[in-house]
Amino acid sequence: MDVELQILKHLARDAHQTVAVVDEYCAEYKDLFKEVRNYECFKYLHLGIISTIKRKSLPEIGKVVSINSAQSLHHFLANSDWSVEQLRLIRLNNIKKALEGNAITVVIDETGDRKKGKKTDYVARQYLGSVGKVDRGIVSVNAYGVYSNITFPLSVKVFKPKGTLKEGDKYKTKIELASEMITELIESGLNMVKEQP
Repeated sequence: MDVELQILKHLARDAHQTVAVVDEYCAEYKDLFKEVRNYECFKYLHLGIISTIKRKSLPEIGKVVSINSAQSLHHFLANSDWSVEQLRLIRLNNIKKALEGNAITVVIDETGDRKKGKKTDYVARQYLGSVGKVDRGIVSVNAYGVYSNITFPLSVKVFKPKGTLKEGDKYKTKIELASEMITELIESGLNMVKEQP
């Protein structure tokens, strides 16, 4: 339907199209978003992430996807009403569907990146794998799947150093976070290669 007609009749409009591969991939997640603008931001973020820009910041992604304000991307991530857990569940189910029951190898890794400023949660002086030394930054524990020489992300958990915990947070070591992820992946029904003793 014509966009002008949708506006005149106060009808919900369709999301703007981006590129076919992004639109097709993101369509799987469309029901997570109550507002078309949030769904569009979801698509714009994916488009920016696969773009050739070196710095994948919200302002840079905003420029490369030609939206007026990167503020809408920030609002989408910080304030809009959608469930990260639901998104992760859909993504994991899509991975299982694509694997068609084939077993994968799960690789656990930790990575850290430098971070300046004081606005990002859980930043502290700690060992950062990306620079190979102790520095101010943020660390995550990551689970990857490997199948037929293809590596793909499965899960990620932010490591929360003791000095950065917020009310309601519980300190967990990186080993505990990795163990949690493996348990969650097993419970999801993902077929994983079992190592021989």
